[in-house]
Amino acid sequence: MSAVRPDLVFRRAQIFDGTGAEPVIGDVAVSDDRIQAVGDLKHLAAAQEFDASGKALAPGFIDVHTHDDRALISDPLMACKVSQGVTTVVTGNCGISLAPFHLRGTKLPPPLDLIAERPAHTYRRMSDYLGHLDKEPAAINSAALVGHSTLRAGAMDRLDRPATKAEIASMHGWLESALEDGAIGLSTGLFYRPAMAATTEEVIEIARALRPKGAIHTTHMRDEADRVAESLAESFTIGREAGVPVVISHHKVTLAANIGRTRETLGLIDAARAGQRVALDVYPYTASSTVLDPRRLEGASKILITWCKPRPEVAGRDLAEIAAELKLDLAAAAETLLPAGAIYFTMDEGDVRRVLGYKQAMIGSDGLPHDLHPHPRLWGTFPRVLGHYARDVGLFPLQEAVRRMTGLPAAQFGLRERGLLRAGAYADLVLFDPKTVIDRATFETPTLKADGIDLVLVNGRIVWRDGASTGSRPGRALRLADLGPMGRDAA
Repeated sequence: MSAVRPDLVFRRAQIFDGTGAEPVIGDVAVSDDRIQAVGDLKHLAAAQEFDASGKALAPGFIDVHTHDDRALISDPLMACKVSQGVTTVVTGNCGISLAPFHLRGTKLPPPLDLIAERPAHTYRRMSDYLGHLDKEPAAINSAALVGHSTLRAGAMDRLDRPATKAEIASMHGWLESALEDGAIGLSTGLFYRPAMAATTEEVIEIARALRPKGAIHTTHMRDEADRVAESLAESFTIGREAGVPVVISHHKVTLAANIGRTRETLGLIDAARAGQRVALDVYPYTASSTVLDPRRLEGASKILITWCKPRPEVAGRDLAEIAAELKLDLAAAAETLLPAGAIYFTMDEGDVRRVLGYKQAMIGSDGLPHDLHPHPRLWGTFPRVLGHYARDVGLFPLQEAVRRMTGLPAAQFGLRERGLLRAGAYADLVLFDPKTVIDRATFETPTLKADGIDLVLVNGRIVWRDGASTGSRPGRALRLADLGPMGRDAA
């Protein structure tokens, strides 16, 4: 293979291979969609050569927690992600996915409206959704989870009750079909109204469809505040009973009374990991973002509106200021804005750093690409970890930050031949400046692209260069049948 003339070569790069090993200086050759060779490649000449002296070259970053399901179709260049060096996203998180959706009625229950404005944006079969991405590819790769709330919304006439045996059987069957079509697992969002009434047993019975296929379960737990320990226990039970790997989504503790409890929760996760496959992801911010819920305003030091159907002009504004103008209390003001989305400031920086510092914590943005005024994590997550937390704060070495974004998530989600920079792997690559890489998106100006990301390749094609998308759309819809074993800690 090394005798073939490569399409492009990076010269004298600091090579971060995705395993957490110290970087080495060397060359990397790319031929078609694969990494052809790594090392001293003076003997190889290419049509395109890049002097990468002083720059870091790493596997493309894998965003394990996204809501990019429809953005891949409506905004296929995916600048919010490729500008950060992201080359693969996992969609369908928090119990919501575009497929398989069996429409009942004419409205989408929140939080499904975070990823689909109307029922026409959904797909009856996972094969229809993945087929759309095959015909109209995005700039990046994607792997799709099935949302438990999406299944419930299709199977049940009311979502404020547990499912019947017949309804559970329908959801189980739809999940089985979706896995056959290529979905990689099941996500739950037991925190949200469509799934609050679901019993643990309901989720277990549906999740039993995962094990025969070697698929995975991710969960936005029932509670991340006062009952966080009980919610972790429920998540572990579901994984054990169904016999599947579990990923705790955007792990955190919220509200002032729970500051510091990540010491407890990470201990619980460690204890569970001794007997089953448990992982977690985290985003590097002290504020969350989701639908605006008038029942869940207490305990937030600040609430920013991200979108609002009846009053779009309030996007980006503080709910307290809006309430003062309307001469209403917070809950009453929130009611007047529905449906809407919000950013909630409810976390402690020490807890965020503690979870980020956990050796098996993957990085996930949890960004909401359809918000008018999104949380800055949509545009800033990965450069923020590299620049702020790794380089400036010194929370962990740069090679460890890269591992959390590449080799570790590739192993957890079975992304075969991705997440590692080695010969034969897919040429998903990011070239960045370790001295200058940093997020620029803020809560005031949330869509500013990061600094220090020089070049991004997806499947061997350049998708980001000189601070802009190239227009290339080489991304692939990855299917379960193409993946390897899930739930592994190391690449």
